[in-house]
Amino acid sequence: MAEVSIANVRKVYGSTEVIHDLSVKVNDGEFVVLVGPSGCGKSTLLRMVAGLESITAGEISIGGKIVNNLPPSERDIAMVFQNYALYPHKTVEANMAFSLKMRKLEKNVIKDKISTAAEVLGLTPYLKRYPRALSGGQRQRVAMGRAIVRDPQVFLFDEPLSNLDAKLRVQMRAEIRELHQRLKSTTLYVTHDQIEAMTMADKIVVMQNGFIEQIGSPLELYDRPNNIFVAGFIGSPAMNLLQGTVKKSGKNFVAEIYGGQFSLPKAKNLTVGQDIILGIRPEQLIPGKKGIAATVSVVEPTGSETHLIVRSGEQELISVVRERSNFSIGEQINLFADKNFLHVFDAKSSKRLNDD
Repeated sequence: MAEVSIANVRKVYGSTEVIHDLSVKVNDGEFVVLVGPSGCGKSTLLRMVAGLESITAGEISIGGKIVNNLPPSERDIAMVFQNYALYPHKTVEANMAFSLKMRKLEKNVIKDKISTAAEVLGLTPYLKRYPRALSGGQRQRVAMGRAIVRDPQVFLFDEPLSNLDAKLRVQMRAEIRELHQRLKSTTLYVTHDQIEAMTMADKIVVMQNGFIEQIGSPLELYDRPNNIFVAGFIGSPAMNLLQGTVKKSGKNFVAEIYGGQFSLPKAKNLTVGQDIILGIRPEQLIPGKKGIAATVSVVEPTGSETHLIVRSGEQELISVVRERSNFSIGEQINLFADKNFLHVFDAKSSKRLNDD
């Protein structure tokens, strides 16, 4: 396996720049996820690493070798696509063997590689079947098997689970992660699903409009988002973002929000009258005797917890209650959050102000 280095890469279509001077490093054996909303440039960046898109500027290297001008076949990568890209007229075995035959490997070597990959992926009983006779999850395993048998330096995944149902996505997430741990493979994975990113990645790259917003481990991004975009994008249910104004209460700063107040944690350059955005994770915004007044709009019991969708002022908020409680629609409650779990952002720049 090998590291992937993306240095100051840009991509321009005509007069439109879609990738803006990006730099990312994927260490040897690391599982890095590119995540962001549709159109943020994550798939374009992956395709540039694969050699399927040209680079306008910058440098991409794989295993210390610059690959800017190399065709995909010479980059020693394997790519798994969203739509599986299987040959419908070939069996599972023939699909997995295709690239190996193109490399003119001996038959016994091809057979051994397919046998090993099929055993790892649970495909041995299906080797003689055609793709049309397989489920979506089985087809995705075949696509992964076709990549594994090539024994590449780098695996590239482009939203491989988006065509699967919810239950199968959860199962395949675990299987891909387990496979990565077994193979210790360098992996670059694209998804718009932040749950996939949180559960699978060693490192997450959050993108928006062709820019990188933040790079870090899943928990780093969850606990210390750099800005309002990352705060709202990472986490499910999404972080509550409340508009407030900084006030003084004795020696301490507070945020005045919808007639209520939250004590603020230590933060940079706070001034009285400053407009801020207060970020509160749903599991930290809990019913209490103080805080801000809210009206319950929806009650969603999930078994292990209850999701309360409430309205406070003009804003809709969500509170996740761990204990089983009886709430009713229209009920008036107060919502409170410990200041140690609050995220403070400047309303103008959207940047994080907390002293971490």
